[in-house]
Amino acid sequence: MHWADPRALEARPWMSQPRKTLDHMRMGCPFPPLPQVRFLCSWGMEPSRGPRTKRPTRAESPRLIAKARLNPPSREEPILENLGEKALINIKMSSSSPFKMQLVHLDLKGAPPKVLYLAEIFPLFHALGANGLLIEYEDMFPYEGPLQLLRARHAYSHSEIKEILHLAKLHDLEVIPLVQTFGHMEFVLKHKQFAHLREVELFPNALNPHKEESLALVGTMIDQVMELHKGIRWFHIGCDEVYYLGEGELSKQWLQQEQNNMVKLCLTQMKAVARHVLIHHPTVKPIVWDDMLRGISEEYLTESGIAQLVEPMIWDYIEDMDVYGKVLLMDKYRKCGFPKLWVASAFKGATGVNQSLTIIGHHLKNNIQWLKVAESGPTEMLQGIVLTGWQRYDHFSVLCELLPVGIPSLAVCLQALKYGGYTENVKKIVEKYLGISNLEINSFMSESSGTFPGSDVFALVTQVSFHLRLSVDELLERNRYVTGWFSPYHRKRKTIHPVMIQYIQPDAISLLARWNAVIQELQAALERIFYPDAIEEWLEENIHPTMQKLQQLLKDLDAAIAAHS
Repeated sequence: MHWADPRALEARPWMSQPRKTLDHMRMGCPFPPLPQVRFLCSWGMEPSRGPRTKRPTRAESPRLIAKARLNPPSREEPILENLGEKALINIKMSSSSPFKMQLVHLDLKGAPPKVLYLAEIFPLFHALGANGLLIEYEDMFPYEGPLQLLRARHAYSHSEIKEILHLAKLHDLEVIPLVQTFGHMEFVLKHKQFAHLREVELFPNALNPHKEESLALVGTMIDQVMELHKGIRWFHIGCDEVYYLGEGELSKQWLQQEQNNMVKLCLTQMKAVARHVLIHHPTVKPIVWDDMLRGISEEYLTESGIAQLVEPMIWDYIEDMDVYGKVLLMDKYRKCGFPKLWVASAFKGATGVNQSLTIIGHHLKNNIQWLKVAESGPTEMLQGIVLTGWQRYDHFSVLCELLPVGIPSLAVCLQALKYGGYTENVKKIVEKYLGISNLEINSFMSESSGTFPGSDVFALVTQVSFHLRLSVDELLERNRYVTGWFSPYHRKRKTIHPVMIQYIQPDAISLLARWNAVIQELQAALERIFYPDAIEEWLEENIHPTMQKLQQLLKDLDAAIAAHS
């Protein structure tokens, strides 16, 4: 019976069972190719790593969440947290989007795509409803002079940056560059040449705001990026998550003075960078992430003058986001004198530091919450929404979901924002754009892998995430011949009953050959989109540990056979 035969589903009931029952599939059953099988996975689990342990996510870290939960949401507001697939699909909030601008965030500090792939996905972004890009270059920008050491090995060239901007303009995507200038400065401060500009000597994340050289550094970075982005209207200067601010020696001395405090310390640097932008590039408005502003009193923010210098971008990526708290926060910023502001949701990269598959339902709920905020808040202030797609939590963390894997989530979220909700009709539109016959949002169950750019990566990563570790663990931990006659005790002593070789070796060789073929196909698909270092990292994190266990079994088996020859 072939895997494409529908009878195969009936013959193998584990294929239609929830993820938790897949542990019981028999080793003798070959794993199915993705386009021919229905996968079902509870998104509360990370398929490639088994059940997820609870860990703080980028959206949950206590230092990242605004302390704006002043009152619970109105009981009249729809509650999304317990809604299932059908309920979410039937949500219809308005006839059109309240957001004038819908930007897709490209986080280039991990697995930056080749320009050829951007040429393929920019038309899709536009078709789905995006009209802008927030490009976080980090070490992918071709810095020059003393800053040249900031470049990654495969940093874009000047001509490639120009090509990206040309492609964006061609598809009506307005570009806003993002350069970190205070926190998240690891890609700069990790270098010995700039280590003396750290706020805390041991930690490369935050810039020392007391040294004139610090402002000169970020000013040069901004100016070089501006040089290649003529005619832009906004420039994002970051300034989020400035961890350990005030803990450096110079800051401690400065804070001992009676008129100084942490708020002043933070705002002084933020305003200095913003003024640099406004003085040297007067037609460009600086944007900042708002988390360092949220806890500051309304009176202090007003008196500081920061409202005349920047536009804050309020961000929150959790699915049960406090709508009422965000409305109050927007109103607070309005009272402080900020004429305009932005908001930011997420379409990937916010549910687990090492997440390999995107939890579409989580991100849809998050974006639906932002729709409700926009409908309830001071809409005249609202510039637009950025759908963030984080590729790493910070410069040193592992990769989370690759961009092609997050495209279905991006499509769902953009279309929900465009039409003011997620209905059956919107679902059909998304499926048409992606070339997927049936895309579900709280589980992945599809009879096709899609036809969108990068769909082969999406399909193969899904296949690996669901089946690689599962099939190898089945052989190593639940195959009675391996656990009974070739245990770690036997392997260490190179001993095995000769009869048992025929029950172990053929299955192990077959499994290794099949997975080698899949991995070879995946590597070829990745090479069309990503640079070698990103591919190497992803394979080492997600594939090699499991494959090495299987390869080691065969090596130990060969050693045992040789010992008895």
